[in-house]
Amino acid sequence: MDTLTTLAGQIAQLDAVDPARLERMRHEALTAQAPWKAEYSSYQSGGWWTTSLMNASGDAADVTIGDCAAQPTDLLAQMPATAALLTELGLNYMWVRLARLEPNAFLWEHRDYDELDQIERHRLHIPLHTNTSAFLVTGGAKVHMTGGRIWRLTPTYAHGVCNLLGPDRIHLIADVYADDAYRLLARRPTLHPDSAEPLPPAGPTVIAERLQAARSMARLGYTDAAERMLLRLFYAYALPEGAVYDLIAELRTSLGDEEAATRWTAAKSRLLTLAS
Repeated sequence: MDTLTTLAGQIAQLDAVDPARLERMRHEALTAQAPWKAEYSSYQSGGWWTTSLMNASGDAADVTIGDCAAQPTDLLAQMPATAALLTELGLNYMWVRLARLEPNAFLWEHRDYDELDQIERHRLHIPLHTNTSAFLVTGGAKVHMTGGRIWRLTPTYAHGVCNLLGPDRIHLIADVYADDAYRLLARRPTLHPDSAEPLPPAGPTVIAERLQAARSMARLGYTDAAERMLLRLFYAYALPEGAVYDLIAELRTSLGDEEAATRWTAAKSRLLTLAS
């Protein structure tokens, strides 16, 4: 099985969205008076914001997702083109959000759905406002989720997202329960070769050089910056799962800070939902 076919099991393009409708949805996302919230702080660098369009409470500021019979929020009432598309898709929605990622912002390597594993569900993305420096990393490849299509992401695979240069990346994200409407939408998943680019492997020399650079930064007092530098290796190289967290723990151990090393080992288990 080739790399692209394997990757399509983790991220794939589904149906197209009409360009005129997509432009109306983009305008709504950019202009609506949304209560953006910075939730899931341990998963991100800062700069990742969400607001809800459908959820359990009907409150757009309620952004901690969970199983529910989703109902429209007050924000969705301001977005008629978006509401119309969601209705026409006819899906069984668990939660629908807008997610905004600012320039120079990262969602660190993680998995989702571990706590929601009793019912089959899927995550759909509709890119509304994006740029070529914004991409998702999964399966050792970076994928720019281009506009014009509905994308399916399988978030039980380790993945991360970045927006290097900007402008803001804004996606509509819908978590949906599997049913006939979803299976019809997902009947022909594809992944265009131009959308995915394999990341180069990081050999021992590269790893040693980056770890030494991180030590030098930390000894000058820039420990947080050193940790962020190591976390960002995930977006530049194909690495074993959780390797960036292991490197930070190794950095902290080399600095004599075993307590911080233990925290990073625990963070790896939490973010990647590894069995303890």
